[in-house]
Amino acid sequence: MILVIDTCREKDSLHALEFVRPITDILKECAIVHFTEINKEIIEAADKIIISGSPLKEAGYSEHLEFFKWLKDYDKPLLGICNGIQIIGMTRGCELKEVTEIGPTTITKLQDDFLVNSMKKLEVYELHNYCINLPEDFELLAKSDNCIQIIKHKEKPMYGTTFHPEVMNKELITAFSEL
Repeated sequence: MILVIDTCREKDSLHALEFVRPITDILKECAIVHFTEINKEIIEAADKIIISGSPLKEAGYSEHLEFFKWLKDYDKPLLGICNGIQIIGMTRGCELKEVTEIGPTTITKLQDDFLVNSMKKLEVYELHNYCINLPEDFELLAKSDNCIQIIKHKEKPMYGTTFHPEVMNKELITAFSEL
């Protein structure tokens, strides 16, 4: 089962229709949990996890990183989208830096990788005010002129995207689901 973690400030908010629902529409089978309801049993039951994005002014997750302590020891496939890549970085000591990108953006592929190679085009949809530095145990797979776009853990099947593949590049989510 693929678990989709909703990072919108409030559980069952209308924002989930914009940031979570497009992800679940791509996946064949999945479960959804709000980040405030994460527990050890839910994490262990998942075969893969996707951490969703949320609206620009709704970064409630950043005030509650304690819900994501499990990320450091997680070994199964994980994809962090927008907020998700920020959470991955912040749980590893990275700070957010202010970089706003909104709308279609061209990215540059820096390394071949199964997930990056699944993308049909290197134009992506951005909707963020922040990005991270490259966490120590990750490698940079793609970037834009302004910030990191795709990262991968050096040893684990853990990825992060600053852009929203659920809007453009849906094939990336499909490829991740097949890992």
